[in-house]
Amino acid sequence: MIDSTLAVSSPGPHTIAVLLLTLVALVLFTIEKIPLQTSSLFVLCALILGFEVFPYQLPDGNYFSTRIFFAGFGNQALIAVSALMVAGQALVRTGAMEPIGRLLAKLWRTSPKLSLLLTLIAGAILSAFVNNTPIVVLLLPILVNVSLRTGQSPSGTLLPMGMATLLGGMATTIGTSTNLLVVKVAEDLGVPEFGMFDFVLPVALTSIVAILYLWLIAPMILPERSPPLQDTSPREFTAEIEIEEGGFADGATLAEVREKAGNDINIERIIRSGKLSMATLPDVKVMAGDRLVIKDTSDNLRDYQLELGGQLFAGNTEVDEEHPLKDGDQRIAELVVIAGSTLDRVRIEDARLNSKYGLTLLAVHSHGKETHARSKGIKEVLLRAGDVLLVQGTHEAIREVKASGTLLVLDGGEELPHTSKAPLALVVMGLIVGFAAFGILPIVVSSVIGCLVLIVTGCLRWKDATNALSAQVIFIIVASLALGVALIQTGGADYLASLFVTSTAGFSPGVVLAILIFSMAVMTNVVSNNAAAVIGTPIAVSIAQTLGMPVEPFVLGVLFGANMSYATPMAYQTNLLVMNAGGYKFSDFVKVGVPLVIINWLMLSTILTWVYKLY
Repeated sequence: MIDSTLAVSSPGPHTIAVLLLTLVALVLFTIEKIPLQTSSLFVLCALILGFEVFPYQLPDGNYFSTRIFFAGFGNQALIAVSALMVAGQALVRTGAMEPIGRLLAKLWRTSPKLSLLLTLIAGAILSAFVNNTPIVVLLLPILVNVSLRTGQSPSGTLLPMGMATLLGGMATTIGTSTNLLVVKVAEDLGVPEFGMFDFVLPVALTSIVAILYLWLIAPMILPERSPPLQDTSPREFTAEIEIEEGGFADGATLAEVREKAGNDINIERIIRSGKLSMATLPDVKVMAGDRLVIKDTSDNLRDYQLELGGQLFAGNTEVDEEHPLKDGDQRIAELVVIAGSTLDRVRIEDARLNSKYGLTLLAVHSHGKETHARSKGIKEVLLRAGDVLLVQGTHEAIREVKASGTLLVLDGGEELPHTSKAPLALVVMGLIVGFAAFGILPIVVSSVIGCLVLIVTGCLRWKDATNALSAQVIFIIVASLALGVALIQTGGADYLASLFVTSTAGFSPGVVLAILIFSMAVMTNVVSNNAAAVIGTPIAVSIAQTLGMPVEPFVLGVLFGANMSYATPMAYQTNLLVMNAGGYKFSDFVKVGVPLVIINWLMLSTILTWVYKLY
């Protein structure tokens, strides 16, 4: 039992300031309109400026140096996380996981129920060694394509699949960036180093129950949802309007023509005398017989025809009931913005989908709201991870976008990328994991060397490597590490630990551990899991030391709790991918995620209490 007589000493001014900044940081991390990297940079600058203006004297008489706040950029955990993100990108770019995807796709045709179970197991196992984002990127198109072919809603498959990858990520030290951070921060605090598979057993036992829940119960409690843009197909056509004599456009400038059409008309060029292509300058005068080449929906094209006074043509054929508009090799596709891609946090106007990718944007589905491409203010919309874009383009253009890895093609069938470099990428990834698992090389060394090998051998281009890095992840880790250092140096971690121990006085250490895990699980569903993990680790170490108990179970408590990002869509980036791709609501994550959090919490708390004898 915990001693109820423990006293909590009053914190000093620097401690109070750091605790308040920690609270402010946690609030900022929950505000969706502020990019995480911006909030993180603010926290980092606030710490540096605060300690520079108000120096803090350490117990040994020396003054605390703010240079230590920059150490996060060179932290081993951050370097390892970044290197593993790059290595994971190589698996995606080379199609190294293609055989698994094709096998699952074939199984889904024969036995959907068994295939769902195998998909959940495969997703969990793969996520123990590779960041779960590429795993979700691999499986999402397969599951969406199956639902389109069978005519069934993907509601019962996408969300369970996403959560299964989060489960598997807890199993090893490299499963998630959160795991690496907790382990490395704990090492810096004097905790013995965790091996790669040291905590795989409790996660495996918990995952058995959790996957059974996701397989048998979750699909039953999920309401049927439709993919956001499945029934929306405002296809655009390229056609010509031949200006008639005496019509509005005859003799008008191009600026006047555009104003008449509401300034939304997309005139690509003017053809005069059947062959001369005129520049589309505002002061160019349109004449009878000119053909305006316009790209738009069929309804808008017919409206322009009437407003401007002309006749609609498709090539040399006049458009009528017997000769409708044709779009040639054009096709409609749904694309999802992936976290860390070149379109993440980019305005639609700056994305230049047409000029860069040969795609025409038709509609956007962002956080439950659907907006058509011609809506007012659409150009100012900021694209974010998980947003679904309805686009039109040639088969070749869509195939190239899919191969680039910039966007995830949802309805692109089973045409997964594949290159001759795939076996090599798998071998390199296996060696990265194997060297770290057997203690031959630290994970930070093996992963960095692995990245070099992948780039030198052509498995990965530098462009792909840099795109794999996430500014959000980097800055949130650096800011969180800086906050953790400030909490430790000013005594804030010890103060919070004392408060925690005092408030749980009379409880057994096992119950205290369970409360810690639950607290971390709640926090990780509201703020960044990396921030929760880094801030929570020094507090957990202080709690264990105050109780006179082994430190390891309390560190693992933080690690497990910070990974339970199941109950809200904003808790983890793959949740947003799954949410928008499957048309889920916030309430769907609550319905399925809260029971999953409880299952994980009860089982992991019980297992850790039993293993470490925290009775």
